[in-house]
Amino acid sequence: MPQRKNENKNRQLGFTMMELLIVIVILGLLMSIVAPKFFNKLGTAERGVAAAQMSSFETAIDTYRLDLGKYPSKLEDLRASQDARWDGPYLPKDIPLDPWGNEYIYKASGENGSPYTILSYGADGKPGGIDNAADVVH
Repeated sequence: MPQRKNENKNRQLGFTMMELLIVIVILGLLMSIVAPKFFNKLGTAERGVAAAQMSSFETAIDTYRLDLGKYPSKLEDLRASQDARWDGPYLPKDIPLDPWGNEYIYKASGENGSPYTILSYGADGKPGGIDNAADVVH
């Protein structure tokens, strides 16, 4: 019996090299499945952030119009203006860049009869595009 105790004492605890390799391969396979879906969701989140920021611009623009009786000529008018009826700032902070690091585009005369248009050109920073590079328009 005492000899058997020594055998158990000498046995090493832990993983063998083969077990570690199998675990690494399994993790690699899982990542190859999960990573594309994760990065696709990241693009969707960026588009959501752009839409939310544009919604806050719309609220500020509408408040500006109520105070001054006209729409601003540029987004920067929401932060500072020389007009006597100006009661701003209408945005709490400076105008942020879109989630891709580009400036938002504001057109005082909107498309399809709307008084203004706010848009972001998406990830590529160019008009048009598909998926994450598609324009976000409000």
